[in-house]
Amino acid sequence: MADPSTSLADSLARTVSSVRSARGLSVAALADASGVSRAMIAKVERGAAQPTAVLLGRLAGALGLTLSQLVARAEGEERQVARRAEQPVWTDPATGYVRRAVTPGTGGPLELIEVDLPAGARIGFPAATYAGTHHQVWVLAGRLRFEEGPQVHDLGPGDCLRLGPAQDCAYVNDSDDACRYLVCLVRA
Repeated sequence: MADPSTSLADSLARTVSSVRSARGLSVAALADASGVSRAMIAKVERGAAQPTAVLLGRLAGALGLTLSQLVARAEGEERQVARRAEQPVWTDPATGYVRRAVTPGTGGPLELIEVDLPAGARIGFPAATYAGTHHQVWVLAGRLRFEEGPQVHDLGPGDCLRLGPAQDCAYVNDSDDACRYLVCLVRA
């Protein structure tokens, strides 16, 4: 049986390439828009490099997608029910951050993403990643420091944060324990 994370990584490579082409962007234009080097984009599209969450977030934003939309397109299946065992899971090779796309399919305006953020991990995303979305973060377990531009929010279990206008942000787990949270995105 194929490793689901490997097949999703391969599918992400094809998806980045096809969305870029469909948008009429050259690798150089996507590099300029995302701040990711042309060489790295080429490696990602060939499947020669396992992209990090930050890199995928930059590419998704430059392609006019959220990270969730990019992952959902890579998954490619339209479903009404997303059974836990079938939900696409992706692990960031740089930090061990585990991202589960909870929402079934790709067609609706709401996206739910469950994240396990290891102790000591930090994941930063540019504002473009969340432009045009209403974004909330609900901490399910552990502690999360969320950096929203210059503002810092310290969150514990049960706390829910509604973000303001899109700006650079970072999810930080500076504790000794894992943190689990749910990201809720609604496209404007």
